[in-house]
Amino acid sequence: MNILGIETSCDETAVSICQNGKIISSIVDSQQSHSEFGGVVPEIASRMHEKLLLNTMSTCLNNALMSKKELDAVAVTVGPGLMGALLTGVSFAKGLSVGLDIPLIAINHMEAHLFSNFIEYPDLKFPFLCLLVSGGHTQIWNVNDFRDYQLLGDTRDDAAGEAFDKGARLLGLSYPGGVEIEKKSKNGNPHKYKFPIALSKSDKIEFSFSGLKSSLLRFTQKYDGKIPKDILPDVASSYQFAIIDALLNKLKLAVEKTKINTIVIGGGVAANCSLREKTSFFFKNSKVLYPSLKLCTDNAAMIAFLGEKLFKKGIKSNISVGVYPNLKLDDFLD
Repeated sequence: MNILGIETSCDETAVSICQNGKIISSIVDSQQSHSEFGGVVPEIASRMHEKLLLNTMSTCLNNALMSKKELDAVAVTVGPGLMGALLTGVSFAKGLSVGLDIPLIAINHMEAHLFSNFIEYPDLKFPFLCLLVSGGHTQIWNVNDFRDYQLLGDTRDDAAGEAFDKGARLLGLSYPGGVEIEKKSKNGNPHKYKFPIALSKSDKIEFSFSGLKSSLLRFTQKYDGKIPKDILPDVASSYQFAIIDALLNKLKLAVEKTKINTIVIGGGVAANCSLREKTSFFFKNSKVLYPSLKLCTDNAAMIAFLGEKLFKKGIKSNISVGVYPNLKLDDFLD
């Protein structure tokens, strides 16, 4: 069984092939043109997907030593994400579905992040807790079984990934912000400056990062918006510390309330090395799993993998399926 996966929810043009539960080819073409703008420009992202998709798919098929005629189905991200970017990928997938006369499978991007852990940890058992943390989401889920998900906690306002990106802009760093802040933090003292950790005394599993960003803004204004180079590592490290502690404090609360000791991390922020190190330290008595770095950021391997799982369960999509920029994890499209 060969399932082609297509991912274009933001600024990564990605195509992958899953063959009987194994990823045999996965290509991610990262769009570099957004860095000069300090963030993703939706119109540019859509146009770049349109330009890159055909060649990306061809490379993916060539690497798998496979032709299009050997594909059994095409899985594609339909949400959440940028409207134009999603439309580009879904339109391309629909063309393949009709042209090759193979089924189309609509994929929830967040559900794919959750199941990306099964690619590298096939023995992962239910139930487990999942911290989904990205540019658009900061949530903790109780994953009881396939499509039996309970939301334990969400953010009141901004996502952790957004806090990283906007924080990087305030510090004069480039995009993507999370990566740049992590680089600057390596030689910094995380305890040098005190940034607020919202809701730290609350017994509710919820997040808030808007106050943290405002605090950093006020800090930078003391230096007329330009942090001196000699203190930048300490500032970046302290800001990163506040974000990570906010995540882990609530994850610890979720473990205490559910008594579930298997934890998986998903989403782009899961690539942060400090988050990984501190999670392992915080939860020494729990089993903590992280997908590899290539599966944390947007990729099509997780789309193809979940697509095969759905296909085996007989779940397919109508060719008229749309795109859903605000799709939630527990919104199922079958």
